[in-house]
Amino acid sequence: MVQLVLDKTFRKCILLQVLCLVIFLASANASWRSKQKDPEPTPPDLLLDGGRKLVFERAFASEREVKIKKGFWTKLVDIVAGEPDYHYLVRPYGIVADSHGRLIVTDPGARGVHIFDFGQQKYKFLQRWDKDKDPMLSPQCVAVDAQDRIYVTDSESGKIFVFDASGKFQHALGSLHGGEGYFKRPTGIGVDSEGQHIYVTDTLRDQVFILDMKGAVVKTIGQRGTGNSEFNFPADLLFGSDGLSVVDTMNSRIQNFDRSGVFLSAMGSAGEEPGQLFRPKGIAKDSEDHLYIVDALQSSVQVFNSEGQLLYSFGGRGSRLGEFSLPVGLSIDHSDRIYVVDSYNRRVQVFHYFPAPKVAEGEKH
Repeated sequence: MVQLVLDKTFRKCILLQVLCLVIFLASANASWRSKQKDPEPTPPDLLLDGGRKLVFERAFASEREVKIKKGFWTKLVDIVAGEPDYHYLVRPYGIVADSHGRLIVTDPGARGVHIFDFGQQKYKFLQRWDKDKDPMLSPQCVAVDAQDRIYVTDSESGKIFVFDASGKFQHALGSLHGGEGYFKRPTGIGVDSEGQHIYVTDTLRDQVFILDMKGAVVKTIGQRGTGNSEFNFPADLLFGSDGLSVVDTMNSRIQNFDRSGVFLSAMGSAGEEPGQLFRPKGIAKDSEDHLYIVDALQSSVQVFNSEGQLLYSFGGRGSRLGEFSLPVGLSIDHSDRIYVVDSYNRRVQVFHYFPAPKVAEGEKH
């Protein structure tokens, strides 16, 4: 009899605790919802010639946005113990999308590299600032090769850091015996997996270096100046099947070279009018060979055709969605998703370009 009373009392205690927990969760959830702001309106679609269009998709700024699906118990722990310390973008700079859709973002403000895998809801942060040998101090631009190895330029250490696809450190290129870096200020980087070459801009040397995969210098391009194959603080670069494009920042232009470094052409002029460049930074191409150039001080992305004619631009100075504050890095993946590093707003904004619809053979006439 005593045992039966105890069992009933125990069950009542359990039910009371569950009821209190439910009330607490409901109250916490209501409190959380009351703190949420109304979602910010997204920019309207940009409708372009020939059925093309540009669509704003999203913006992201932290590890928290990768791990969005949480179970009941995880949410409970977060409410009771507080959410874990997530990594946030501090002063992001460069970005690249690898073959699996992961977004790799350099962040000199955090002294590391963020890897966002939205498909697998995974996140990783790469850092080496506390290492005795080859610390990574100010990561700038980033590229991947055909095996998704990650190459990061470090403007402060003067080196290039190489990680495997999982993020494990492999080695540093340009690391001299005394610990110094070979480069003065390495920034833009591109990898030619087929030709086994690495292209690097050295901003303070006003040169582009062509390296082999072990880091040995094969050739240098340029010197200080305004003529062909001359640079004035070159920043980012873009390597593709048709050669190399270098952002010649202080000359307000883009210079194009073949794979061996032979000058082909130049485009751009200084100014703040549409089609002119003021402080070009990031560069990328879409599936239609349109060239996208980030203009940091105009807070916009300008899009040109292969002849250098302005097609359209998007952005503008501000902090709302679709606006930028000192944009720098730029990358376009195989699906024509455009990733813009909105540095001073501490985020990456994602747009989707839809090319001209393909016309079936029977519909051409």
